[in-house]
Amino acid sequence: MAGLLWTLIVVFFVLWLIGFFVVHIGGGFIHILLVVALILLIWNLLAGRGARI
Repeated sequence: MAGLLWTLIVVFFVLWLIGFFVVHIGGGFIHILLVVALILLIWNLLAGRGARI
């Protein structure tokens, strides 16, 4: 499951970079992808193995 989350984070971040620097189309959608990637990153860090809140 953690591997899938990291894959999604990387894919969303790369899509955001491509859209931000190359395309400049659908700016709102691209920023939503970045927010989703950040949420997944935070979730993965908090719910990682051995993490205690």
